[in-house]
Amino acid sequence: MKFGAIDIGTNAARLLVGEVDKNNRRLYVKKVSYTRIPLRLGEDVFDEGSISKKKANDFVKTIQAFRLISEIFDVHSLRAVATSAMREAKNADKIIEKIQKETGVTIEIISGQEEADLIFGNFEVLDIDQDIPFIVIDVGGGSTEVSIFENGHLISSRSFEIGTLRALKGKVEQHVWTTLHDWIDENVDMSRPHQIFGTGGNINKIHKILGAKQNESISVVDIQSLHDQLEPLSIKKRVELLQLKPDRADVIIPAMEIYLFILKQLGCDELFVPKVGLSDGMILKMHEESRG
Repeated sequence: MKFGAIDIGTNAARLLVGEVDKNNRRLYVKKVSYTRIPLRLGEDVFDEGSISKKKANDFVKTIQAFRLISEIFDVHSLRAVATSAMREAKNADKIIEKIQKETGVTIEIISGQEEADLIFGNFEVLDIDQDIPFIVIDVGGGSTEVSIFENGHLISSRSFEIGTLRALKGKVEQHVWTTLHDWIDENVDMSRPHQIFGTGGNINKIHKILGAKQNESISVVDIQSLHDQLEPLSIKKRVELLQLKPDRADVIIPAMEIYLFILKQLGCDELFVPKVGLSDGMILKMHEESRG
């Protein structure tokens, strides 16, 4: 049974068509099709507070395309959620109404907490030692979610208005960094070792660039070294050097800076990248709901 998950982020919109399978008695999402469109809703929202007519029209076309792809794969259920940029767009309701009317797809604007919950649904089925405390960091275009787990249970989670595109636009206020720093100090027991996991398109790409294998961690030293290598380069040079897409080549630097800020405060020297995200979590939830 196939499911379609549409994730409308600040930097890009994505459609994952997948089905849930088992490996060693553990569930996982098997990718059938993946499509990514660099809509960059955050460019309008962070500058003007709302989504422009041109961007809205592109948004409609994107969802039309996603719906058609989902129909081709005969998905059982299709769910569309929007995150940080749409949470802040003044004309979000009008955009949602327009898309519903023209495509038949209903978009839900979810909170940072629900976004985190869907992502962390993946961690219930991953083959990780639940006895070791772990922290999940999800860096998106508009926000960063940090969640702390002990004995396999979520004990604290928070969404911060710190994101790659937001940072690129110079729209991250200094007090938010202070709030993030203080929240980690108050909620993480530094006397206990934690496993740290990173999710999101940028960290997946960083993991690949650094040549790490599946389930292999990447070091804070290597992330810092990659940052220092790429930061002085132009977008064009980054694209040429690493065959990056332009809309990845610009945000990869603030992504590394956000991760490094958190990792260094946590005093950890490595990061695990399970390569699961919001779309995978949505499909796992749809699968669970389909079984009653």
